[in-house]
Amino acid sequence: MPLLFIIFPLITVLILNLSYKKIGSKAALLIGTIITLLQMLMSMTFGGFIWKGLTDTLRVNFITDFRINSYSLIVLFTIGLISFVSLIVGRSSTGKDKFNFVNLVLIILMGMNGVTMVADLFSLYVFLEITGVASFVLISLHKDKYALQGSFKYLLMSAIATVFMLTSSAIVLMFAGSLKFDIVNTYILSYNGVPFQMVIAFMLFITGLSIKAGLIPFHGWLPDAYSSAPAPVSILLAGIVTKVTGVYTLLILFTSVFGKNTMIGTVLMVLGIISILVGALAAMSQDDFKKILAYSSISQVGYIILAVGIGSPLALLGAILHFFNHASFKSLLFVNSAAVEMQTGTRKISSLGGLASRMPITGGTSIVGFLSAAGIPPLSGFWSKLIIIIAAWQAAAYSYAAVALLASILTIAYFLRLQRNVFFGHVAEGLENVTEANAGIKGVSILLAAINIVVGILFPLVFKYMQSIGWI
Repeated sequence: MPLLFIIFPLITVLILNLSYKKIGSKAALLIGTIITLLQMLMSMTFGGFIWKGLTDTLRVNFITDFRINSYSLIVLFTIGLISFVSLIVGRSSTGKDKFNFVNLVLIILMGMNGVTMVADLFSLYVFLEITGVASFVLISLHKDKYALQGSFKYLLMSAIATVFMLTSSAIVLMFAGSLKFDIVNTYILSYNGVPFQMVIAFMLFITGLSIKAGLIPFHGWLPDAYSSAPAPVSILLAGIVTKVTGVYTLLILFTSVFGKNTMIGTVLMVLGIISILVGALAAMSQDDFKKILAYSSISQVGYIILAVGIGSPLALLGAILHFFNHASFKSLLFVNSAAVEMQTGTRKISSLGGLASRMPITGGTSIVGFLSAAGIPPLSGFWSKLIIIIAAWQAAAYSYAAVALLASILTIAYFLRLQRNVFFGHVAEGLENVTEANAGIKGVSILLAAINIVVGILFPLVFKYMQSIGWI
């Protein structure tokens, strides 16, 4: 049942806190890791029903409607995967805060699962807030100055997003008489065009979600939050949280509520293409490893939003595929930035150099991550970008397709700069005795790099299967 994705993390948090003195931090980390693995297993199990054609949607009504379809299963699997990676990295980088870290990750897991499965605007808002509040606390987990500043910026911008989303929901309720996705969609389709009041409501909700996603020009909080948060929190935020609370939510609302409205689609395409360009250009001028990755995230998320705005079946396939790919290659790069910072004590790329000889696994997997991000074949990032560009071309959005293609050159440029300054050349003074990261971090780096390689190589077969069953 879809409800299990909510129940398991919630019950685990209750058990951990009721049995804190008996369980302890190490056991809590193990239990949290098992829950994330269980989520991946459940998503694959439910996927069997959908991919075999036994049903197109799994539903349950419990206080509110929950539903799972093929897209949400991919998202639920990705949530489990990135939460698993975050917990593994957290074993060696959260210190005395391990127990609180596990609890907050499980709360975020529950919140993101709810966002992925709900079918009405108010429940969506509730789960967005659950995820957001836990994220504020996680960013400031170590209570240092910069983490508190990053958390406060995120809190402030999220409060603005909340006002927009609640105002939008109130307008929708007044005119449509319900907040359920299907009823609101039916109300909109009953008109020849979208009613003016619903246009206002949609724009407010899109603005709120654009803040959550960190899209340009609502990105002010994102670089500081990503860079100041503890390493496993950065992985969680960049890898999955902002994409679920902002990007995937926009996809669901655009397709299930807005009815793929042309005007809304154009707005999303413009937001996407601006984010692609500005994020890439900003990444080129950064000296902080994590800030380069933060601005890169803005750029890569822009590809997903561009595809959502196009709205064709092929574009939406590209969007959900790039959602997964970005989660895997960006989490890989954040894991490696954590490894570099832990082993060298700095994130300034101008102070680093030659680390590939001292940290060969970190250096090698970083190459896989940035090549996938740049869309180099046969890695997974190549296929999702190719699909998005083809979908834009088929939709006669030629200028968008051209900009999206050329922006990949910028991606190559700033990642080559990062790779050269951190891993290539002579070993920087003072780093002669640096060694490779611990086994846990090396393990998840290899896992994420392998995912990018295997998904890329096997994707043509998967694509042909999707076509044969009529999924695209």
